[in-house]
Amino acid sequence: MTNVSNEIKEQLSLEQVVEHIRWSDGLVPAIVQDAETRQVLMMAYMNRESLKLSLESGETWFWSRSRQELWHKGATSGNVQTITSLKYDCDGDTLLVEVKPNGPACHTGAVTCFHNEIVGLPEQSTDQTSSASSATNSSTSSESRFEVLAELESVIAERERERPEGAYTTYLFDKGVDKILKKIGEEASETIIAAKNKDNDELRLEVSDLMYHLLVLLQERKLPLDDIMSELSRRHERPRRD
Repeated sequence: MTNVSNEIKEQLSLEQVVEHIRWSDGLVPAIVQDAETRQVLMMAYMNRESLKLSLESGETWFWSRSRQELWHKGATSGNVQTITSLKYDCDGDTLLVEVKPNGPACHTGAVTCFHNEIVGLPEQSTDQTSSASSATNSSTSSESRFEVLAELESVIAERERERPEGAYTTYLFDKGVDKILKKIGEEASETIIAAKNKDNDELRLEVSDLMYHLLVLLQERKLPLDDIMSELSRRHERPRRD
């Protein structure tokens, strides 16, 4: 069994956990948060059965109120969420599920379901507004800058599963890893040439092609982009050596 929610599982049985939760019509809201970035990804509902399945499988399961059925997040899209921690709040009426996501959380392809910002908040003092604006812009900028990579990763995964006829990505997967590697070599060489020619317009295009083919390779090897980002993060956090 996946090591999920040590805070709960080491102290309480599933039956005891269920008793600690204040169910409303048999449901409890579950907030899903990225365990590494701390970004809130989505909110859904769990019932007793989906909570049990989540704990047993180590991946998120929910109850769909519209379809009136259990659903395993990512079962069709491949964007499963591996649970690293599962907690309930002080009142026992909300769950917090920390996960390692394998792709976007939102069905639109966005990293998070919470991407529709409401504007027109009351004005604050100059200092407060400046500070809040700076923090918000920094966070939003950081998230939106790389959102397209998550969306592209999701599209590439979909192409591999469905193999639509005539799609270039389908062609690459059909030809296999050797063809993908050949294209990466070609795009890397063209990137070098563009850089040597000091042609930034061409460099932008070639780097984009290179990154696309690298994402295809990661999908072929079933290595999530999140793992690459985590590795870069670990390297960034390493102490410098004199």
